[in-house]
Amino acid sequence: MPHAKRTTSGVLGGLLGLIGLSAVAGVLVTATVTPAIAVTSYASSSAISLFENIPGYLKVDRPMEPTTLWAKKSDSDEYYELASFYDQNREPVEYTDVAPAVYDALLSSEDPRYYEHGGVDLIGTTRALLSNATSDSTQGGSSISQQYVKNVQVQACERQAEGETQEEVDEIRVECYNDAITAEGTEGYKRKLQEMRYAITIEQEYSKEDILIGYLNLANFGGTTYGIEAAAQRYFSTSASDLTLAQAATLAGMVQNPNTYRIDRTDGSVQYKDGTMHNSAEDGYALTKDRRDYVLRRMAEEGKITADQRDAAYEEAVEPKISHREQGCAAAGGTAYFCQYVKNTILFDDRYSAAFGETFDERSDLLTRGGLDIYTTLDNELQFQAQKTMENHVPSHVDYMNLGATTVQLENSTGRILSMAQNTHFNENETTGDGESSLVYAADQKVGRSNGFPAGSTYKIFTIIDWLENGRSVNERLDGRVGRAYPMSCDGQPAGSFTPVRGDNFGGSGGSVDTVRNFTGLSLNTGFYAMASQLDVCEIHKVADRMGVTFGNGDSVVPDGFPGAFSIVGSFNVAPLAMAAVYGAVANNGERCEPTAILSVKDGSGDELTMPDTSCEQVLDPNIAATTAFDMARVMEGGQTGSSANVGDGIPTFGKTGTHEFEHTWMIQSSSKVTTAAWLGNATGNVKFQGNWEAGMPLTDIRYPLSRENQAAANAKYGGDPFPEPDQELIRVVQKDVPNVAGRSIEEATNILRGAGFQVTQGGEVSGSQDKGRVERTDPSGQAPAGSMITILVSNGKGTTVPNVVGRAPAQAISQLAEAGLDGKLGSCTKSDDAPGRGVVTSTDPGAGEDLSRGDTVRVNYERDKCRGGDD
Repeated sequence: MPHAKRTTSGVLGGLLGLIGLSAVAGVLVTATVTPAIAVTSYASSSAISLFENIPGYLKVDRPMEPTTLWAKKSDSDEYYELASFYDQNREPVEYTDVAPAVYDALLSSEDPRYYEHGGVDLIGTTRALLSNATSDSTQGGSSISQQYVKNVQVQACERQAEGETQEEVDEIRVECYNDAITAEGTEGYKRKLQEMRYAITIEQEYSKEDILIGYLNLANFGGTTYGIEAAAQRYFSTSASDLTLAQAATLAGMVQNPNTYRIDRTDGSVQYKDGTMHNSAEDGYALTKDRRDYVLRRMAEEGKITADQRDAAYEEAVEPKISHREQGCAAAGGTAYFCQYVKNTILFDDRYSAAFGETFDERSDLLTRGGLDIYTTLDNELQFQAQKTMENHVPSHVDYMNLGATTVQLENSTGRILSMAQNTHFNENETTGDGESSLVYAADQKVGRSNGFPAGSTYKIFTIIDWLENGRSVNERLDGRVGRAYPMSCDGQPAGSFTPVRGDNFGGSGGSVDTVRNFTGLSLNTGFYAMASQLDVCEIHKVADRMGVTFGNGDSVVPDGFPGAFSIVGSFNVAPLAMAAVYGAVANNGERCEPTAILSVKDGSGDELTMPDTSCEQVLDPNIAATTAFDMARVMEGGQTGSSANVGDGIPTFGKTGTHEFEHTWMIQSSSKVTTAAWLGNATGNVKFQGNWEAGMPLTDIRYPLSRENQAAANAKYGGDPFPEPDQELIRVVQKDVPNVAGRSIEEATNILRGAGFQVTQGGEVSGSQDKGRVERTDPSGQAPAGSMITILVSNGKGTTVPNVVGRAPAQAISQLAEAGLDGKLGSCTKSDDAPGRGVVTSTDPGAGEDLSRGDTVRVNYERDKCRGGDD
């Protein structure tokens, strides 16, 4: 409440009130203790001293105010309210924001001499004190300033009440409230004196108008409705500035006994001893109407309204027009889970302790009483599309399983959460089940109260990154077939071997020898086991840790010992939001931005709170990030596992599918601007998907439209750029030496070639010099791409190889060919003055090294100074 200068008459009135009341109050208090000496000068003097020694300073805190969550409107800088949280529904307003009739009604009925006294109405107070001392009834006699003091004290004890349980807190609040309003006996007089002392001091510090609006902003109007503006909205669906005379009188009358006179209970607000309800819609809210009419009568007596205005208002029925301000995230509708994420961030995320408090109680108090304005990152357009997509494809409840689904979208360069949708209906009191839940499936246990879900093959991104960081190429070919043993290691120590079977691959595939990029596109588990066998399994999980991934319960994913081969294909529970941040980091040139839902926060005074540092961290070398995106772009191409999620709008994306035990499915994809993560599966339990369809498609396929439609909306609004070119060294075709297996048996040759990482096929018999049935040669020989197909050619035992006779004389060449079992004949002659007289062989046909059958003809081509046929 702002300070205001007092006029000379106002200060003088306060001082006179203080002196006069001190004398009267001192005598009265003394009289309640020692009536025999009440009128002596000694008693009066002592009473005055006693009063003046009572503490006079009362700290006036801001009233408890609701906290409001805001989201920006589409294509606008304006924000709209998502939800609010409060113990007391209050909306403080300025003095000029309230209809004058409210002030006239309040003062006429509660404190008609308000502008004449200095904080205490001696006439009313003395009359009340004397009446209370001489009869069984009690009278208030409090001025508006005194009532304001009382409300400030009640507000303070309500704010400060602490206990181990809510019941203890409620008991403390009730005790504090009773202490503040007690009007009986000696304690009542003591409280009254303290109240008077505070009121006089308040009047010396603040203007009459400040006190009056302070009181109206603080006063209770029944239930959780506090303050004149909230009351006007609650009971008449209007603002305090637009209240009619009858409405103003109704609300002014309510402050005397708010819960008795409230008009939002159609069945009645008061229960008599016989069990009947009164002050209901049926009786026209009779008690409230009587109180309202009393206020109207006092207004007329004080000259604030005419008799005709009074009579016209008398004729009006009490007709409430109730507006319900639903608090909490249930009010956010389809945005409820994003709202709950923000709420839980405030309550539980340690990164925000400096802004919201060190303890849960401090944070909860600030959330429901601090009047915060929290501006969120939500993109209204993307959120609408996400909700629509979810509603169109995933039911909130099915009979055969506890079906859960969520999508979440991040802006890669900032970490801002743009949308968050979930298939269930939000219910603060439900954990999960029957289509209702309070859990945020997209988040982890800390801020979502969920434990994440097995990530499936979306987790393979860490094997890809580790492969690249070890200098390996995505175009390297590996033997990723079932039935072979893959040796594993952890932290440099052997961890045994793993021999997968067909069931370890999606669809029971037998695997293949192929490139890493094709393993990625087809999501071949055995291909990734082959990769892991040449890496370190624990190092793969350290990559995940470096990129901000934890288990859904918050524990580290870095294993204490070998976690098993299955861990690299996503057996760990991870939050979808954590995985979205990983893919966003790859798309953002290796910079990971911590997901955030809060842009800024202002406190009740309009001052900005300091939020934690949200700067992005470089977790990958940009070349590694670019090559990872290149590799995983294969997933989105035609015929690959993620092609059904491809938007097809020309904006480049990369991504990854994920399936775990046919109980959980994922689809994560990212443009250079926005990442979309979709999960669908068992919220609890482990029901298999096979045979279950929803929205006209198998459960396993719903991930595709969830991802595709959301990413399409993001692409349309945020666009997307081509990803940087991959590191050429990391996409090179790796050449390896082909072992020489000539003379080996087919089995020996096959094992040697496979051991070198090649695929092997048999090409049949050829004429060769090796014994029949032995390997004559391979095609290709020398060098070949790592992992490529090598054809074994088997000797028929009848062949020979054309010897190299180039440079010999033709006669010598024919003789050498004869020794090899071949029929050498002269071929073409080329005249050359430099050739020796006997001539020199320049080539043979077939050429040297060719396999032929014995007796085959080989033509010998040569040069001579003179050739036959007359050529000179």
